[in-house]
Amino acid sequence: MEPSVTRSTCPYCGVGCGVLIETEGQQITGVRGDPDHPANFGKLCTKGTTLHLTATPELTRQTRLLQPLQRLTRKAAPTPLGWDAALDLATGRFAKTIATHGPDAVGFYISGQLLTEDYYVFNKLAKGLIGTNNVDTNSRLCMSSAVAGYKATLGADAPPACYDDVNHAQCLFIVGSNAAYAHPVLFRRIEEAKKKNPGMKVIVADPRRTDTAELADLFLPIQPGSDVMLFHGLLHIMLWEGWINADYIAEHTTGFDGLKALVRECTPEQVAQVCGVPKEDLFTAAQWFATSPATLSLYCQGLNQSSSGTAKNATLINLHLATGQIGKPGAGPFSLTGQPNAMGGREVGGLANLLSAHRDMANPAHRAEVAALWGVADVPSKPGKTAVEMFEAAADGEIKALWIACTNPAQSMPDQATVRRALERAEFVVVQEAYATAATCDWADLLLPATTWGEKEGTVTNSERRISRVRAAIPAPGVARHDWRIVVDFAQRLEATLRPGQPTLFPYPDAESIWLEHRESTRGRDLDITGLSYAMLESEGPQQWPLREGDTQGKTRLYADGVFPTADGKARFAALPFRPLAEPRESRFPFSLTTGRLRDQWHGMTRTGTLGRLFGHVAEPTVQMHPQDMERRGLTEGDLVHVTSKRGSIVLPVQASKETGLSQAFIAMHWGAEYLSGRSSMGEPLAGVNALTTSAYCPTSKQPELKHAAVKILKAELPWSLLAVAWLPADRALAAQAELRALMPSFEFAACVPFGRERTGVLFRAAAHEAPDVATVERIERLLGLGGTDALRYVDKRLGQRRTARLLRTEGATRLEGFVLAGDVRAEAWIKPLLQDELPAEAYGRLLLMPGAKAPVAVVARGKQVCTCFNVSADDIGAHLKTSRGSDDQRLAALQGSLKCGTNCGSCIPELRRLVRAQPATGHALQVA
Repeated sequence: MEPSVTRSTCPYCGVGCGVLIETEGQQITGVRGDPDHPANFGKLCTKGTTLHLTATPELTRQTRLLQPLQRLTRKAAPTPLGWDAALDLATGRFAKTIATHGPDAVGFYISGQLLTEDYYVFNKLAKGLIGTNNVDTNSRLCMSSAVAGYKATLGADAPPACYDDVNHAQCLFIVGSNAAYAHPVLFRRIEEAKKKNPGMKVIVADPRRTDTAELADLFLPIQPGSDVMLFHGLLHIMLWEGWINADYIAEHTTGFDGLKALVRECTPEQVAQVCGVPKEDLFTAAQWFATSPATLSLYCQGLNQSSSGTAKNATLINLHLATGQIGKPGAGPFSLTGQPNAMGGREVGGLANLLSAHRDMANPAHRAEVAALWGVADVPSKPGKTAVEMFEAAADGEIKALWIACTNPAQSMPDQATVRRALERAEFVVVQEAYATAATCDWADLLLPATTWGEKEGTVTNSERRISRVRAAIPAPGVARHDWRIVVDFAQRLEATLRPGQPTLFPYPDAESIWLEHRESTRGRDLDITGLSYAMLESEGPQQWPLREGDTQGKTRLYADGVFPTADGKARFAALPFRPLAEPRESRFPFSLTTGRLRDQWHGMTRTGTLGRLFGHVAEPTVQMHPQDMERRGLTEGDLVHVTSKRGSIVLPVQASKETGLSQAFIAMHWGAEYLSGRSSMGEPLAGVNALTTSAYCPTSKQPELKHAAVKILKAELPWSLLAVAWLPADRALAAQAELRALMPSFEFAACVPFGRERTGVLFRAAAHEAPDVATVERIERLLGLGGTDALRYVDKRLGQRRTARLLRTEGATRLEGFVLAGDVRAEAWIKPLLQDELPAEAYGRLLLMPGAKAPVAVVARGKQVCTCFNVSADDIGAHLKTSRGSDDQRLAALQGSLKCGTNCGSCIPELRRLVRAQPATGHALQVA
């Protein structure tokens, strides 16, 4: 039987890739890029190409929330209840809270992964029915500074450029974005554009020399938080050298004189000192940017997640306005969206300070328009609590009831101590979620099962203002419901209490009926989509806004006529001063901690973290430091260190990285309590990287400074260690991981991750001041299938050492299925590859239990994985390059032809380029960073 194929979109990042979902019966069996989708033309990244593997029945049974659950007390195990009972419970608790404490005593924290239709009904529920603006989204952590920057300068939250502009740009300025990891499919297009047009200049500004910088003709290693000074300095040089476009400034902008006065003091000497960039490079960057026929800027969280986020965005846009680099092919300031539908959420006003269709809450006329559309007397004028403010208010007892949907604040929000205090103190917490494994679920009084990718119906909008249809390929598992359906069912119950006897505000039989109301709300607005319909999306494919009634297609680029959506039609220069970091490093906290993405993971890893193969490139959590900083502190690769900020401290292994600047450190944003945990010296549980980050935020956008925290890094003296690794049946591996997670706070340091490719394994690593009780280690062994009589075991109670191993003979070979090293883990170097690489183990037997670090028989481990698609290691690549000849491009092509690495999704190409350069054609040894 031929599989059925359903067109939909990828749930990762804001590129908005189209996918073709293959199904057989009610099971997703494959996924491939949609060759007709204009965002990706068939390309997918490592995450996208493995989507079908995250939807198997085995994973669904172990990870998904399949029925409503209630906790009778906060720490109790949840118990099942029916949908009617669950919604009645939620209605009663919210109605009582509103009646007793007022509408602002409740808050809704939602997500850029919701569909536009889901977002719309949440917004209407809070602002139209309940009468509170306390509805915010994790897009506040992602895009709110970009929104504020666009509005402050161009007049509307409307990115003026499109993906095709990378093919027309002559200068590409990438700042605050590791696009190679965060937007890999778009980065493939950039690589192709550079290859076709070698004369295109690429400038990358970033504190870290990321894979994106591999493509740069000019790399500016700026100091964290110095972006505004950089942009002011570039404008200073442009003014001095006469590289501005005076005619464009005069005809299409206002406020330039005030900006000139501000940047007068930003001399090349001062900028070089503040930013840490040579003056000569500043001049080169300014010249390329200003004098290029077309300059395109691409930027993301490095500008957004900052206490100066609005200023960073606006001052970059100043450069485009001053040089006329906007409104033409290949030119413009292009903010890259971090989530698949952060743009759609902004369109419907799904933030605490916005209203539908880019209307402003502070504008009485806008409020009246929305109230008339919804059929209510008014909508509240008081701005709602934004993300950080909402959890602070809950921690202070001001917000009594929280509804959290499709997001994981117990992992993703900054200052986790405050977030967890909020979740503990809130009187009623509803978590509407697809995955039961998300850390936030641990605090829910009521859990409501929602559909996810492959099961949902609606629309999303990507970074280039392109709306795509999302289609369900399979029915919902268990009794999970669509997010919009849950909200509508709840709202209809609640309005019987809040506005009895009146017609429902939520008369929606399906997602399209919601979308039609949203479409009407855009009439006459900058994002007008009254000419668009579900039928047009079905027949014509994804469309860009605006697409007004009577139009046959949307607008590819904005502001080509130099007219902007402001009162006078002119763009506004933003004269915003440079301000230092909210928390600059100092003698007690001498390191700048940056957080960011891994290549093969996404956000909190509730989906990508179910696949062992996506841990092949980066297997476990680490903190990266420059080798010189490690040497000064007597640290060696793999040592455990305390990373401590003013808010908390976590323990994790240190890794040397020349990508990281001196006095800087990097931890991936993905490592939360689900994968990395421990306890403080006071016995309090510590969880993930956001135990360290600050909730200080931009005063305009209210986006927190997740990109920087001042920390100290000290060696952790934890003499007792444990490593437990095992292959497990696919239908219970993740369930075992979930149970192991409950043990992680028993140790000062613990990490638990999956591994494997064709098979599924779980790795548990821990360290402590002293050995735990024997029962704890025995429980770890049982969870990993090592507790039976078929396991070999060695115990030395006096030395606190223990070894357990299980061997299995299958298909004529004996292989290691699992092992535990406790007390002395030095043998990891040879036992772990014996298991993970599934090497023959006939020669070992009881030798596996011998104390010490030396292997009784030689073991050759595979090197670090570089290519996830074809499982190609650095060793494989090094062996091939030793005999390769020709130019670097020729050797890369030969490498791809021989090993296939980089020929599928292409995510590893920047790393392949770096390895090719590190291995000269003369045959010198490969140097792997």
